[in-house]
Amino acid sequence: MIYEGKAITVKALESGIVELNFDLKGESVNKFNRLTLTELRAAVDAIQTNSDVKGVVVTSGKDVFIVGADITEFVESFKLPEEELVAGNLEVNQIFNAFEDLNVPTVAAINGIALGGGFEMCLAADYRVMSDSAKIGLPEVKLGIYPGFGGTVRFPRVVGVDNAVEWIAAGKEGRAEDALKVGAVDAVVAADKLLEASLDLLKRAIAGELDYKAKRQPKLEKIKLSPIEQMMSFETAKGLVAAQAGPNFPAPIEAVKTMQKAANYGRDKALEVEAKGFAKLAKTSVAESLIGLFLNDQALKRKAKDHGEIARDVKLAAVLGAGIMGGGIAYQSALKGTPILMKDIREEGIQLGLDEAAKLLVKRVERKRLKPAAMAQALNAIRPTMSYGDFGNVDIVVEAVVENPKVKHAVLAEVEEHVGENTIIASNTSTISINHLAKALKRPENFVGMHFFNPVHMMPLVEVIRGEHSSDEAVATTVAYAQKMGKNPIVVNDCPGFLVNRVLFPYFGGFAKLVSAGVDFVRIDKVMEKFGWPMGPAYLLDVVGIDTGHHGRDVMAEGFPDRMKEERRSAIDALYEANRLGQKNGKGFYAHETDKRGKPKKVVDDAIAEILAPIVYEQREVTDEDIINWMMIPLCMETVRCLEDGIVETAAEADMGLIYGIGFPLFRGGALRYIDSIGVAEFVALADKYSDLGALYHPTEKLREMAKNGQTFFG
Repeated sequence: MIYEGKAITVKALESGIVELNFDLKGESVNKFNRLTLTELRAAVDAIQTNSDVKGVVVTSGKDVFIVGADITEFVESFKLPEEELVAGNLEVNQIFNAFEDLNVPTVAAINGIALGGGFEMCLAADYRVMSDSAKIGLPEVKLGIYPGFGGTVRFPRVVGVDNAVEWIAAGKEGRAEDALKVGAVDAVVAADKLLEASLDLLKRAIAGELDYKAKRQPKLEKIKLSPIEQMMSFETAKGLVAAQAGPNFPAPIEAVKTMQKAANYGRDKALEVEAKGFAKLAKTSVAESLIGLFLNDQALKRKAKDHGEIARDVKLAAVLGAGIMGGGIAYQSALKGTPILMKDIREEGIQLGLDEAAKLLVKRVERKRLKPAAMAQALNAIRPTMSYGDFGNVDIVVEAVVENPKVKHAVLAEVEEHVGENTIIASNTSTISINHLAKALKRPENFVGMHFFNPVHMMPLVEVIRGEHSSDEAVATTVAYAQKMGKNPIVVNDCPGFLVNRVLFPYFGGFAKLVSAGVDFVRIDKVMEKFGWPMGPAYLLDVVGIDTGHHGRDVMAEGFPDRMKEERRSAIDALYEANRLGQKNGKGFYAHETDKRGKPKKVVDDAIAEILAPIVYEQREVTDEDIINWMMIPLCMETVRCLEDGIVETAAEADMGLIYGIGFPLFRGGALRYIDSIGVAEFVALADKYSDLGALYHPTEKLREMAKNGQTFFG
């Protein structure tokens, strides 16, 4: 053994060839933490000083190659002064440089995922051989940063500027076929042939059949483009990237600028340019928010995994109520491999559900995201029925009938009579109390809420609602089934609106107050879209449905009358009474039409002014900043209350629920991180400034205590 550590070993194989193997003890994946980097330095030194070594093959002892840097460790370094962060990055790069500068040929054998720093390690090798099942990429821009271990330097010199920009600025992750096409790897082979092919390539380089020094040289020099070619490539790229990334995500455009600045330098000077730019991005609030989201997402996955320990496997599911929602649930279940019965009392409902599933599957085939055979398999996994004949074998039933407590009570009681004693029944309700619905059942311990968001195939969140009688096994099995469907489940406790709708309606309440104060709803939409929301509140209400918004508002008012009951008619009332229901009937706040390509578009309808006139009670001058605060303070304050009331267990889950459920601006990280970014004390003072607007704006006593003690939601 030439070198042996806890993350890396180096051993002799044959004829002077050594294997540098990544296998981080105690972890399921390889990652670049401080231990791994320290050992890589030592391993490279051991190879460098061993005169018997003629070539190095880099392998992994895990199913993945290296997933990247350990962000939980490196995020701490982002708090260092900028100069120290730059120095730290360059110190890491010296390790990669030492490996790249070995006086023998090197081959990376990429057996699985190689992302971020993992792929940057591969780029430091002379040759890359990839398993046909592996994946590579530099996805750092998704964390608000860009590659910092030499990726912006080596990748454009390996694959060319245009390809490097496309991959790095988009955070693209590519399969073997894509990687080979752009020249990111030198060969693709079957997984069982990977080591054999890598050794064969290495032996050819050792024998002089392949000139590894010539292969390495372009990575050490400036980019081989003339000044005119550089200008054309980079300036065109900057325009396209800026348009796609938008103003709130600086990392993609900064990555392009860094590659451009470093283009006329050799490797070492180019790495200095990369390190300085990396440090600047690492200090931004966007990076802090996006990295926070990543860590929150990891925490959610860990919690879901804990639930999995007591979950029962769902081999057959059922959905009650076909139509658009039922068809969407059936589609998602079947697509991800769980057969599902789809029951309705009407033939037309069943046909509507089947049509919805078929339409979604056809779209996937057209976009080449699904093969026709897989589409047929998914369709066959949806079994329509008008009876309970096969329900005795079902593991979980999702009730998705009309949002009416009496109807749901009747349906739930009926289905319980036809399923096994251990079958879980889940209600896809968005507002009705799970504890109330459970009163219809003899076995409430098997009952939970399973709130899907519309459209089911696009929205990643599922709220799993625990009632007072719901068993741990029922909750865990529902969480596992949601995960199996490709969704991100969050467990919440029962209350009106659960988490997402309870938080969303105070936001709509702030919007209603603005409209009643004479503020143009089109202006409000523009301000909130600029703030980062995918659509403004008026357009969102049109998409959700004014009738749905009206019903939800009434449920919230009944549940929380002290702060959510409106004392006078609002814009939602005015539109509901005028039968302007939004997109579903073509008129809401906006008129809804289709463009030449058949896509929906909204247009301002002059008739809306007359409808809204009776509910405009005053004319207040408000700034754009006021608009943001009127909208955001109630949303954030209700999120705080949900955490304090135990509706959601952690700040991470609360924020991820809003990100996944209502499209909270990613770069702001969630409602509680948004409060942290302002400062808890400053947020309390801001809320007090607007306290005359009502109880929705009043800080809780616990929040005031947090402000007094200098506490934050995310340490």
